[in-house]
Amino acid sequence: MAGLKDIRSRIASVKSTRQITSAMKMVSAAKLKKAQDKVTQIRPYANKLKDVLSEVSSGLDKEHKGAYNVQRPVENALIVLLTSNRGLCGGFNANICKKAKQHITDDFAELPKENIKFVCIGKKANEYVKKLGYEIVKSGNELFDDVSFENSLAYSKYLMDEFKNENYDKIDIIYNSFKNAAVHNQLIETFLPMQIETEEQNNPSEYIFEPGMKDIMEEMIPKSLRIQFFKAILDSNAAEHGARMTAMHQATDNATELIKDLTLIYNKARQAAITNEILEITSGAEALNG
Repeated sequence: MAGLKDIRSRIASVKSTRQITSAMKMVSAAKLKKAQDKVTQIRPYANKLKDVLSEVSSGLDKEHKGAYNVQRPVENALIVLLTSNRGLCGGFNANICKKAKQHITDDFAELPKENIKFVCIGKKANEYVKKLGYEIVKSGNELFDDVSFENSLAYSKYLMDEFKNENYDKIDIIYNSFKNAAVHNQLIETFLPMQIETEEQNNPSEYIFEPGMKDIMEEMIPKSLRIQFFKAILDSNAAEHGARMTAMHQATDNATELIKDLTLIYNKARQAAITNEILEITSGAEALNG
């Protein structure tokens, strides 16, 4: 009977775990809806802003270089790594951390280790980068506690100032891009120097720019960079909730299957115990009669 008691305890434990994972799944689903709405709202704006920049820059002198799009030989690099603050979200953090490590191997193999610095957004990023032994110049774990454009401004401004002051020659952002609840892609985007795609136009734009194209570019480029950084934050936030919802859904399903298996084992053990008792009673009765 001790075996039956152990099995009953396991069943009760798994049922308790299933309740927790089911509750976490519902919480993540609610948060995902809000995060997904924010991502889908900002993407058209960010894309249109890029189109306008492309349109304006096509009329500029090709030799024109602004503070944020100047190309320099890469001697110092800064990597912005976005993860979550908490676990229980499947391979969300592990995959993006592996992506960051691979990025260093592929693109910065010739740089000394001390010339590669990190800005870590999320506790899991901090933990991973510390294990790798790279310097963390700034952390932003609180960003995902209250995701807002205002809270992200301090970090985008920091990145822009560091590049403008030539402390870094290249700044990359590595994050999970939200596609749907079950799928998120690991992306590496060059934040600075800003890449502005200009198309050769046979018919020059007939727009009249006031006060002038250069002045407009100097105003729009920083705005576009701030939006790009905030979009990465929103993408990562939505992907995290999607990953956690999917992981908790799978954990709940696995718990249900485990309960079924344990219940079957319990019933078989209970049946065997009853059969043994009947055999013992029958044997005892036969002994007395004999």
